[in-house]
Amino acid sequence: MTKQIIHTDNAPKAIGCYSQAVKTGNTIYLSGQIGFEPKTMELVMGIEAQTHQVFKNMKAVVIASGGQLAQIVKLNIYLTDMANFPIINQVMAEYFSTPYPARAAIGVKELPKGALVEADGILVL
Repeated sequence: MTKQIIHTDNAPKAIGCYSQAVKTGNTIYLSGQIGFEPKTMELVMGIEAQTHQVFKNMKAVVIASGGQLAQIVKLNIYLTDMANFPIINQVMAEYFSTPYPARAAIGVKELPKGALVEADGILVL
């Protein structure tokens, strides 16, 4: 198995020992993205702004891998407050269209750096 590390300066740099994404064959595994603004590495404020930033960051990594958001086949979304689920759906609809990827929405106690939402996924080219 060969693997290629995907990196772009248009998404936040890793804040731990992981890569933004890893490609093996025609499959790309996207690491979790939180609402960091890539240039400042600061968390944007509020659930709606963070959700938009999560998808912007994810899109930047997807583009760096040679793909597009429509090729994501699986998304995992982590929320610190499930009451924000309708906002996640509303914002996600601005970045994805039918047929939507498979998705899980998981309530968690907390996320890195105090983020309110995080998403990771799998992309097939």
